[in-house]
Amino acid sequence: MGLTHVEAMIANPAHPRKTKKLRLLVDSGAVYSVVPKTVLGALGVKPHSTKTFTLADGSEIKRKVGDVVFKFNGHQGASPVIFGEKGDSTLLGTVSREALGLLLDPIRREFRPLPMVLGAHEPARF
Repeated sequence: MGLTHVEAMIANPAHPRKTKKLRLLVDSGAVYSVVPKTVLGALGVKPHSTKTFTLADGSEIKRKVGDVVFKFNGHQGASPVIFGEKGDSTLLGTVSREALGLLLDPIRREFRPLPMVLGAHEPARF
Protein backbone atom coordinates (compact mmCIF):
# COMPACT_ATOMS: atom_id res chain seq x y z
CA MET A 1 0.00 0.00 0.00
CA GLY A 2 1.20 3.48 -0.86
CA LEU A 3 0.66 6.80 0.77
CA THR A 4 -2.07 9.10 -0.48
CA HIS A 5 -1.58 12.86 -0.42
CA VAL A 6 -4.05 15.54 -1.51
CA GLU A 7 -3.89 19.28 -1.99
CA ALA A 8 -6.73 21.05 -0.24
CA MET A 9 -7.57 24.55 0.88
CA ILE A 10 -8.27 25.44 4.47
CA ALA A 11 -10.03 28.59 5.60
CA ASN A 12 -10.73 30.39 8.84
CA PRO A 13 -14.51 29.98 9.40
CA ALA A 14 -14.65 33.48 10.95
CA HIS A 15 -12.81 35.00 7.96
CA PRO A 16 -13.49 32.68 4.97
CA ARG A 17 -11.36 34.76 2.59
CA LYS A 18 -8.28 33.84 4.63
CA THR A 19 -7.18 30.60 2.99
CA LYS A 20 -4.10 28.44 2.61
CA LYS A 21 -3.40 25.57 0.20
CA LEU A 22 -1.87 22.55 1.93
CA ARG A 23 -0.55 19.13 0.97
CA LEU A 24 -2.07 16.65 3.42
CA LEU A 25 -1.40 12.97 4.00
CA VAL A 26 -4.70 11.07 3.91
CA ASP A 27 -4.48 8.96 7.06
CA SER A 28 -7.26 6.37 7.29
CA GLY A 29 -6.34 5.76 10.94
CA ALA A 30 -6.44 9.40 12.02
CA VAL A 31 -9.68 10.71 13.49
CA TYR A 32 -8.75 14.42 13.38
CA SER A 33 -6.79 16.41 10.81
CA VAL A 34 -3.48 18.00 11.78
CA VAL A 35 -2.30 21.37 10.43
CA PRO A 36 0.86 23.17 11.58
CA LYS A 37 0.08 25.72 14.26
CA THR A 38 2.07 28.33 12.30
CA VAL A 39 -0.35 27.98 9.35
CA LEU A 40 -3.40 28.15 11.61
CA GLY A 41 -1.97 31.18 13.40
CA ALA A 42 -1.35 32.96 10.07
CA LEU A 43 -5.03 32.37 9.19
CA GLY A 44 -6.13 33.75 12.57
CA VAL A 45 -7.58 30.41 13.71
CA LYS A 46 -7.73 30.26 17.49
CA PRO A 47 -7.78 27.06 19.57
CA HIS A 48 -10.91 26.41 21.61
CA SER A 49 -9.64 23.48 23.67
CA THR A 50 -6.74 21.19 24.49
CA LYS A 51 -7.06 17.42 24.14
CA THR A 52 -4.87 14.46 25.04
CA PHE A 53 -3.96 12.09 22.20
CA THR A 54 -2.44 8.62 22.38
CA LEU A 55 0.43 7.85 20.01
CA ALA A 56 1.10 4.47 18.38
CA ASP A 57 3.69 3.64 21.06
CA GLY A 58 1.13 4.23 23.82
CA SER A 59 2.55 7.55 25.01
CA GLU A 60 0.27 10.56 25.37
CA ILE A 61 0.63 14.12 24.09
CA LYS A 62 -1.49 17.24 24.49
CA ARG A 63 -2.43 19.38 21.50
CA LYS A 64 -4.61 22.42 21.00
CA VAL A 65 -7.74 22.00 18.85
CA GLY A 66 -9.67 24.55 16.79
CA ASP A 67 -11.97 24.57 13.77
CA VAL A 68 -11.36 25.23 10.07
CA VAL A 69 -13.19 24.90 6.77
CA PHE A 70 -11.73 22.36 4.34
CA LYS A 71 -12.22 22.79 0.56
CA PHE A 72 -11.35 19.99 -1.84
CA ASN A 73 -12.47 19.26 -5.44
CA GLY A 74 -15.69 21.25 -5.14
CA HIS A 75 -16.52 19.90 -1.69
CA GLN A 76 -16.53 22.01 1.47
CA GLY A 77 -16.96 21.18 5.15
CA ALA A 78 -16.11 22.51 8.60
CA SER A 79 -14.11 20.29 10.89
CA PRO A 80 -12.03 20.26 14.08
CA VAL A 81 -8.28 20.47 13.50
CA ILE A 82 -5.28 19.74 15.71
CA PHE A 83 -2.65 22.48 16.00
CA GLY A 84 0.40 20.54 14.83
CA GLU A 85 3.71 20.96 16.60
CA LYS A 86 7.22 20.51 15.19
CA GLY A 87 7.58 16.90 14.02
CA ASP A 88 3.82 16.30 13.57
CA SER A 89 2.64 15.21 10.13
CA THR A 90 0.10 17.33 8.25
CA LEU A 91 -2.90 14.99 8.01
CA LEU A 92 -6.41 14.80 6.59
CA GLY A 93 -8.36 12.74 9.13
CA THR A 94 -11.67 10.88 9.01
CA VAL A 95 -13.83 13.61 10.59
CA SER A 96 -12.69 16.14 7.98
CA ARG A 97 -13.22 13.70 5.10
CA GLU A 98 -16.74 12.97 6.34
CA ALA A 99 -17.43 16.73 6.67
CA LEU A 100 -16.42 16.99 3.01
CA GLY A 101 -18.87 14.19 2.16
CA LEU A 102 -16.10 11.83 1.09
CA LEU A 103 -14.83 8.42 2.07
CA LEU A 104 -11.53 6.80 1.16
CA ASP A 105 -11.60 3.64 -0.95
CA PRO A 106 -8.88 1.62 0.83
CA ILE A 107 -8.09 -0.53 -2.22
CA ARG A 108 -7.92 2.16 -4.91
CA ARG A 109 -6.73 4.85 -2.46
CA GLU A 110 -9.15 7.37 -3.94
CA PHE A 111 -12.13 9.31 -2.69
CA ARG A 112 -15.73 8.32 -3.27
CA PRO A 113 -18.92 10.14 -2.31
CA LEU A 114 -20.08 9.39 1.21
CA PRO A 115 -23.66 8.07 1.13
CA MET A 116 -25.87 10.75 2.63
CA VAL A 117 -28.54 9.06 4.74
CA LEU A 118 -31.30 11.08 6.35
CA GLY A 119 -33.76 9.81 8.94
CA ALA A 120 -37.41 9.19 8.09
CA HIS A 121 -39.59 12.28 7.66
CA GLU A 122 -42.38 10.80 9.80
CA PRO A 123 -41.82 9.03 13.10
CA ALA A 124 -41.72 5.25 12.88
CA ARG A 125 -44.89 3.51 13.98
CA PHE A 126 -44.66 0.38 16.07
